Amino acid sequence: MLSLPKLGEAQFKQLQRLMQDASGIHLASNKRTLVAGRLMRRLRHFQFNNYDQYLALIAEPAHQRERRLVVDLLTTNETYFFREHPHFEFLGQWLAKQRAPVRLWSAACSSGEEPYSLAMVAAEHLGGDWSVLASDLSQSMLALAERGIYSMEQSRYFPDGWLRRHAQCGVGDMEGRLRIQANLRSRVRFREVNVVRPLPEDLGTFDVIFLRNLLIYFEPAQKQEIVRRIVGQLRVGGLLFIGHAESIHGFDLPLRLVQPSVFERV
Repeated sequence: MLSLPKLGEAQFKQLQRLMQDASGIHLASNKRTLVAGRLMRRLRHFQFNNYDQYLALIAEPAHQRERRLVVDLLTTNETYFFREHPHFEFLGQWLAKQRAPVRLWSAACSSGEEPYSLAMVAAEHLGGDWSVLASDLSQSMLALAERGIYSMEQSRYFPDGWLRRHAQCGVGDMEGRLRIQANLRSRVRFREVNVVRPLPEDLGTFDVIFLRNLLIYFEPAQKQEIVRRIVGQLRVGGLLFIGHAESIHGFDLPLRLVQPSVFERV
């Protein structure tokens, strides 16, 4: 049996540099245990006895895919449908007053629960033309999200009747799982976007942007630059949503607080 290797400070600093270079994310020192836990199964996969062996592997040009997987593993967040549900309740009320077309952007979509939640709210409250862009740094999360298949446990926060209207419940080999309806999936487009870097020129402008539970990974100067970049894609009168545990207080940006963690572009 393999012994459980320790992630030492030197190895952790190498991973900090890797994450900084690849994603702009600074791994705080108190994340060392979390990092070790998330990478442990990769060491077991290669039957390595220590992190030095693994770090040497991902430094090789032939193993760039594995290097990218490290970034994916260390940027993946726990998420679920209608997380921080007051945001979706407020969004529904706001969308009901809007005129089509409406464009929504989930800028850190992870495994897809957030953009599909946005799509369900839009389908319930908007007639006519609307669309959702779902983007993330993680290619593996984007691939998972595009499938639109989730455990039935994920439906526990669906409003009454929405599971029936917006998802198919699996039978046979798919029992215990759900899949987002095809007509809803067709309204959601997935794209790899790193919000730390200059945004794609063809991104366009949006009426609603969700930038939630991402800013916690960055230093204040980086946070301000990311939000400035994101707000540049938001139309005047549009809404920006950030996580309830996040703050952009003191940032010099054309935003007006509408309610906690919800801002209007002015």
